[in-house]
Amino acid sequence: MENIKKRRSVSLRFLIFVSILLISFFSVAVTGQLLYRSSSKAIVNVKETTMQNQAVIMGNQLANAGCFFSATISDTLQVQLRQMASDFDGRIMVVDASFMVMYDSLGLDTGMFILDSKVLEAFNTKVYTNYNTTYSTYEMVVPVSSGSSSPLGLIIVHGSVAILEDEMADLKEKVVIVDIMALLVVVLLAVVAALWMGRPIRLLRESADKVSAGNADIIEGPGYKETDEIIESFNSALTRLKTVDESRQEFVSNVSHELKTPITSIRVLADSLMSMGDAPVELYKEFMQDISNEVDREAKIITDLLDLVKMDKAASALNIAKVNVNALIEDVMHRLLPIADQRKIELVFESFRDVICDADETKLSLAISNLIENAIKYNIDNGFVHVSLNADHRFMYIKVQDSGVGIPEDEQDRIFDRFYRVDKARSRETGGTGLGLAITKSVIQMHSGAIRVYSKPGEGTTFSVRIPLNYKG
Repeated sequence: MENIKKRRSVSLRFLIFVSILLISFFSVAVTGQLLYRSSSKAIVNVKETTMQNQAVIMGNQLANAGCFFSATISDTLQVQLRQMASDFDGRIMVVDASFMVMYDSLGLDTGMFILDSKVLEAFNTKVYTNYNTTYSTYEMVVPVSSGSSSPLGLIIVHGSVAILEDEMADLKEKVVIVDIMALLVVVLLAVVAALWMGRPIRLLRESADKVSAGNADIIEGPGYKETDEIIESFNSALTRLKTVDESRQEFVSNVSHELKTPITSIRVLADSLMSMGDAPVELYKEFMQDISNEVDREAKIITDLLDLVKMDKAASALNIAKVNVNALIEDVMHRLLPIADQRKIELVFESFRDVICDADETKLSLAISNLIENAIKYNIDNGFVHVSLNADHRFMYIKVQDSGVGIPEDEQDRIFDRFYRVDKARSRETGGTGLGLAITKSVIQMHSGAIRVYSKPGEGTTFSVRIPLNYKG
């Protein structure tokens, strides 16, 4: 017996839980990062807008006071500039149109000239901004305009962003807290979802356990679409298995009965002979002939059973070769012609073309012989059996049509079952075992072919066989 390796199983609920958790963790992490970045940007924008607005307001006051024309700034405005620098925790400089520093809140560059790219850019009426994360500083150059095309001067603001960074750090801490709370909620929801989504599988398992214990014939489920499809497949398999089991039991019963019947007849005949000590020789001969017939019948049943066993083996047991099907059918009909002549049944073979097929000649001959022999046995006197052979580029087609008694429609699906007989009394008369069509179907299926039956009671029967010309295994 082959060793079966037991696979390590993983709980579906666990997989659902982990999947939801990982997806949610990723989603929460990405969402938190995006929230932090957008909020940080919003804080910087607010700071920038506030600084620019105050610089513009201060520039307007300086322009209205004529400071850029007199090159002097009143004490009142200087106090406001120092307060503004204090608010920004930095430095304020006022530069006139000649690039000279009129005022420096730190008093370092007053009276000096500044000429660089940011100043030139600001004199082109463009606000210059620079956020330096390395030194935690913020620089802004705002042009002071009086309605003319050229600015009157500039206000340069150097501010510290330490307060801004504190706000960002506080924001980041809050985002982390929100992420943790969201993850805790997600874990709880994942557990609930895993239990809820695993419920159909649990119910399905419980129903399967009932079937395994013999307490139910079919598997039932919670009524979900996905589980319904699984249940339908399982129940279909169970139905097929039940049918196979019933067929097996019936087959065993039939085999026992068929093998026992001739033995019983032989025993009855032998006991009768033994009870008649002075029986005439003619009676002895008659009884011995009956015993011989029963032995032949037993031998035929055993032979057919052995043929079935061979048919049940793998298709690799076939001895595939190129077979001239025309010659094979002619040979079969020649062997069966004496049986047909006894009842004056006409045998007709119609061949539309020469057919060469990959097949096991012995098994194919047996299948065709069974079909033609049945057509003769279950025919009417002075009837006919018409056999035709045709082919296309892929398949060969064999039809066996008779003028016999026909098969009722409700029994046509069972005629290929082992030991099944439509007319049991007639089968006894003709010596049939009920295995011929089962053997025929097995042979055809081994050749990857198909067989169909068309029949009406009193109008005869037609068997149609299709087999591939090229055997592929």
